[in-house]
Amino acid sequence: MESLTVETVPRDQKQTELELLFDIARTLDKHVELRSALGPVLSLLDIRAGLSWGMVTLLDRGSGLLKIEEAYGLTQEEKARGIYRLGEGLVGRVFESGIAITVPDLSKDSHFLNRAKSRTKDDLAGLTYYCVPIRSGGSIIGTLSAERRIRGDHPEDQMAGDRSFLEQVSAIIADSAKLRERILEEQFRIRVKESFDVPGEERGAKISGGRIAPGSAIIGTSKKMRSLHEMLTQVAPSDATVLITGESGTGKELVAAELHRLSKRAGEVLIKINCAALPESIIESELFGHEKGAFTGAVSQRKGRFELAHRGTIFLDEIGELSPRIQVKLLRVLQERELERVGGVSTIKVDVRLIAATNRNLEGAVAAGQFREDLYYRLNVFPLHIPPLRERKSDIVLLADHFAEKYAEKNGKLIKRISTPAIDLLTSYSWPGNVRELENCIERAVILSTDMVIHSYNLPPSLQSAVSTHTEPTTTLEAALSRLEKELIVEALKINGGTMAAAARQLGITDRQMGLRVHHYGINWHLYRNTKM
Repeated sequence: MESLTVETVPRDQKQTELELLFDIARTLDKHVELRSALGPVLSLLDIRAGLSWGMVTLLDRGSGLLKIEEAYGLTQEEKARGIYRLGEGLVGRVFESGIAITVPDLSKDSHFLNRAKSRTKDDLAGLTYYCVPIRSGGSIIGTLSAERRIRGDHPEDQMAGDRSFLEQVSAIIADSAKLRERILEEQFRIRVKESFDVPGEERGAKISGGRIAPGSAIIGTSKKMRSLHEMLTQVAPSDATVLITGESGTGKELVAAELHRLSKRAGEVLIKINCAALPESIIESELFGHEKGAFTGAVSQRKGRFELAHRGTIFLDEIGELSPRIQVKLLRVLQERELERVGGVSTIKVDVRLIAATNRNLEGAVAAGQFREDLYYRLNVFPLHIPPLRERKSDIVLLADHFAEKYAEKNGKLIKRISTPAIDLLTSYSWPGNVRELENCIERAVILSTDMVIHSYNLPPSLQSAVSTHTEPTTTLEAALSRLEKELIVEALKINGGTMAAAARQLGITDRQMGLRVHHYGINWHLYRNTKM
């Protein structure tokens, strides 16, 4: 009997918890995507464990913020409000410290932010709140939280049991996330391998017309694109640093992928990073990695993108947005092919081919002191400029056909053709957003099409012409100019209290010209006496 009193949790309760953990793991296995599995998991916690208001937050590396991935009992609008900075509120503190917390009465805790605004302080009274970190591979990727209204004796034992149980659930979620990440990586490796195992002719036969070359993802046959591809194929086999320039939306990332595909590093990894999408506090760690304890939240060693790209290619998009401090570190990597992790002292050698891209004028940024001159010349070894879409009009129809086919398949629709009026609109538009804007327009048109044809009226209003919308001018140019001239004269007379000489000076004409125009338009200038504005 004495041995039985040592156990704080009865055997039947342990059995129930084990069964629930098994069902949670099985639920996660049933879903391909982690996000779709989290809702059913939180539902199990509520129904079978009595842990309500379950919520999972995950770190968005792009913004450096914690965002609600799933929350039981919250609407989509309420979930969207659940954004936390690291160290902010209970959730942010648990993520930053890596230590689970228990709050006996949620209404009395000043750190609870109630971002969703779904409950009042009276609703929170007496609620016990738990929040535990979700760890994966030695690093924290998010948090799991839940609540319970505890009644009865020994609340401390109940709290300890709940927290321990939630830590086990978070471990299962972390393992599931890690497994999915490995599956995606393996699928990526298989796709890369398959693309290079297929013979060149066969690979080219699988690609639809309009490609710049067999196997390429770049579409376009215009003179400027052929010239670009010629230069691209010359530099691709080398290890030279390439700087891709061009307006936003021209396809700089596709050109970078083509450079990697045609390089001797094609069998290795291509790692892409958008320098403008990451805050400065994160980008140094992302590029060069960090050691354990290098800063708050660095609970384990982490390799940076340059280390992960060893023997492969790294693509830095929007490189013009890098801060001067990061520019110095990047320059060292390019010069010495070595780096040090944040908080580290050992030097790490890296064998990486760098491709950079920007839509900024880096020469102007150098002149303005916003970009290092020595780094610019290190990057500008082999420049490639992508022409804007308005300068390669002959490629517009090829691109439109490609996107129509792509989004028809994606949306389960059949698109047989693009009408002539629609083609006229597409080719006459200036495309300030370039290929990206064209892709968005065609996707919209595919969704709106009801008869297997993309018509002009399926295209966005910004592309519409006066003829296509039946809004041609209903007056002549001479009549429109006369109407404008009369309005300006009347306005000048109002401002100057009906004094024609003063109105004439304001409009930059002579007194005689003013008199003739007032007579021509039949303007009663006496009406504006003493009405000076």
